[in-house]
Amino acid sequence: MKRSSRARMGATATVSVLSLALVTGCGGGSDDDSKEPAAASKPGTSASTTANASTTAKALTAAELEKLLLVPSDLPRDKVADGDDTLPKSRSELKTDKDACAPLGHALAALPPGDTDAGASNTVTSEERVGDSFAVTMTSVGLSSYDGDGAERALAAVSAGIAACAGGFGITAQGEEMKITKVAAGKASGQGDASVAFVLDADMDGEGTGSFTVQVVRVGSTVSTYYSVDSASIEGGKASTVPLAVLDAQVAKLK
Repeated sequence: MKRSSRARMGATATVSVLSLALVTGCGGGSDDDSKEPAAASKPGTSASTTANASTTAKALTAAELEKLLLVPSDLPRDKVADGDDTLPKSRSELKTDKDACAPLGHALAALPPGDTDAGASNTVTSEERVGDSFAVTMTSVGLSSYDGDGAERALAAVSAGIAACAGGFGITAQGEEMKITKVAAGKASGQGDASVAFVLDADMDGEGTGSFTVQVVRVGSTVSTYYSVDSASIEGGKASTVPLAVLDAQVAKLK
């Protein structure tokens, strides 16, 4: 478990959901809900041909977004909790060493990837017993809302960041640093009015790298972000993916 311990220490401040997932220890395979969503027609992005954000759209408030977050009754088999207190509370608390990579860092920490102060977040924990242990997946969900075409521009900024930050970037939050060594387009969910996904490799405090998938979905003027860490993938050297059940349930509440 040395690798897990190192990873936990290296990423705690920036994306504490990572540390929380690894606290559970080694696990087995993931369940069907942890499979990555189907690929979109183009790698990394998907856009509806029938829906676009209106230039007259009004942003929801943070209080309104809080009411749209998942609650226990939405996912009875999982544990839904309020946003992580150790995550940065605002975009200004998280810095990247490349400006173009900021939207990726913000999405990773359940912060708005675009220019808005209207945001809300929580976490969803899924467990599956495998032999004598549990495979645990923790998903950090972030919601943000924008005036005008701000939501569209937020997704565009994420897409641009994927290309600009392919060689990696650094994150600083709450006095701690995290090194992303690689970024690549992922399989977008195809949900909502538009979606984009990216896979990043993070330095595990000198003990190799871990791979994680981030999904971003726009529904009207609201953008939702999803970042998952599952113990089985970490121990198996595979990329963690967002459980489809979590993504489906949250997008449904935004429509």
